[in-house]
Amino acid sequence: MRRFFVTPDAVSDEFIRITAPEDISHISKVLRMKVGDILDISDSVRWEYNCEIIEINDESIVLRILDKQSFAREPEINITLFQGVPKQGKMETIVQKNTELGVIEIVPVFMSRCVVTDNGKYDKKVKRYNTIAQEAAKQCKRGTIPEVLSAVDFNGMLKSLDGFDKVIFPYENEEKDTLKKVLKSFEGEDIRNIAVVIGPEGGFSDSEAQRLCESGALSASLGKTILRTETAGIVAVAMIMYEMEL
Repeated sequence: MRRFFVTPDAVSDEFIRITAPEDISHISKVLRMKVGDILDISDSVRWEYNCEIIEINDESIVLRILDKQSFAREPEINITLFQGVPKQGKMETIVQKNTELGVIEIVPVFMSRCVVTDNGKYDKKVKRYNTIAQEAAKQCKRGTIPEVLSAVDFNGMLKSLDGFDKVIFPYENEEKDTLKKVLKSFEGEDIRNIAVVIGPEGGFSDSEAQRLCESGALSASLGKTILRTETAGIVAVAMIMYEMEL
């Protein structure tokens, strides 16, 4: 069953009104849905609905609410991914797969070893990345759509890490602590918000790794092999979800 997202103000006690032109076109022209067909709707905040189409026109699609329940597929752990900006094309995969895994936010970060430099044009790509996140959230029936934020530099990222219960950065030079060991050390703690910091293709510089550790971030090994930047985040997020999801 197809899922679409609305804002809470589109929902009344009995009805939901879809007004986004792209959704109206997709439902009526691409999917060729008609009055009487059933849709899944999320209010993007807390509730998801099973609905019947009762009216279709050029300005809106009106749905009758058949069933309502709180989100069934949103993780208990909130993970924000800070991703070192990769080469062209890789960010799309990173956004799509991490959305499927359940991250709530993705922040591109320009680090010293990024091949791509911030030439003032990167933020133009963020709109596309958010579209990819929306499509992935629809496909896997997330309750919310993760937001891809504007890119920051390394210093800007460090300033934002204080608000997390834990910060983890997979590091190829970590020889002592595996990610599994780090996560096991959290047992008994009430951990809700985790930041995962992933380096770019060239990895973290020594200075960046040191500054992360000084800020309280925990370095962890993801195994004996060196993973690509687009793989490392997926592996780390999947392991965190497996070990900590309630």
